[in-house]
Amino acid sequence: MTTTAPTLDSRVIGLAHYAARAVLESVLTRYDLTFQQSVTLRPVAIADAPVERDELVGQVAGSLKVDTADIHDTIEELIGKGLVAAEASLLQVTDSGRGLYAETSAETGQFSARIYAGISTEDRATAGRVLTLITERANAELAALPA
Repeated sequence: MTTTAPTLDSRVIGLAHYAARAVLESVLTRYDLTFQQSVTLRPVAIADAPVERDELVGQVAGSLKVDTADIHDTIEELIGKGLVAAEASLLQVTDSGRGLYAETSAETGQFSARIYAGISTEDRATAGRVLTLITERANAELAALPA
């Protein structure tokens, strides 16, 4: 029996997102890290220099479509865990934060390798272009909504 692949739509995208997120969260839970904390830690951990707090808040809130107050709280949680250090408006990853990011990235990388195995580079590039376009259009629709 053969099944027809579904046409790309919001449901298909959502199912893929939630399946991948569940895999990620299964790793993060073992490190006492939430999804939002992980998304917020990443840009600080990979930065070559301290990160401006307000820029990070705007970036993460915009990506996750959450209130900026939530991200300010998340940053405070990361500071409280000793993963990020704050000096005035600048944030910098600590050695603990860098280590934790490296560990969770390595572990989730193993899952990702299996998930994406056998999908051609061309198919991944096409999917990336299509999903980027969908994201841009959805963000434009959100921006056009009345406040």
